[in-house]
Amino acid sequence: MAITFQYNKTSLQGLEKQLKVRERALPTIKSKESALRLEVKRTRDDMNALEAKLEKDIQSYEFMASLWSEFNPELIAVKDVTLSSKKITGVIVPVLEDIMFEIVPFSLFNNPSWFFDGISVLKTLASTGIEAEFTGVKLSLLEHARRKTTQKLNLFEKVQIPGYKEAILKIKRFMEDEESLSKSSQKIMRGNQEKRRKEEVIS
Repeated sequence: MAITFQYNKTSLQGLEKQLKVRERALPTIKSKESALRLEVKRTRDDMNALEAKLEKDIQSYEFMASLWSEFNPELIAVKDVTLSSKKITGVIVPVLEDIMFEIVPFSLFNNPSWFFDGISVLKTLASTGIEAEFTGVKLSLLEHARRKTTQKLNLFEKVQIPGYKEAILKIKRFMEDEESLSKSSQKIMRGNQEKRRKEEVIS
């Protein structure tokens, strides 16, 4: 990123102000990036654990595969999902509060007794699956925020702060050179004036 500036005191003061703003913000951005990185790892671990649990639960009921053909899947459905939201290191993420199921009444005389257990199994599997989905959404939001924060950190740390420092140094050197040149010019002018005065005295 090319920093535009002029070789004068006003431009120098403006650049110094911009540099201070970025240097003051840097520790906060670093801290946020670190916290988000940690939260992303924790959420990814949670999601992997939920997906592994779902896979394990499905496998544990495979022995009932022949029985499931008798089961009516329309007996149970997800009626509603209660959500809330919370802020994690400045990122608003959804929180799964509750899952409500609708169970259709069925006759105990006309259906096998294990249907109650079947409904319970489906409730467990659906709950784990929905929780894994929401954890995935949370992970996606946190990863997006972490990437944006890392980009900002890199921009400040590797581009803007060194750029402002370099521009400030260039202006200061230019102003120092200008001052030296001005002093040298004044010295030469004084020398010439003295020389002229001496010549006038002699003549």
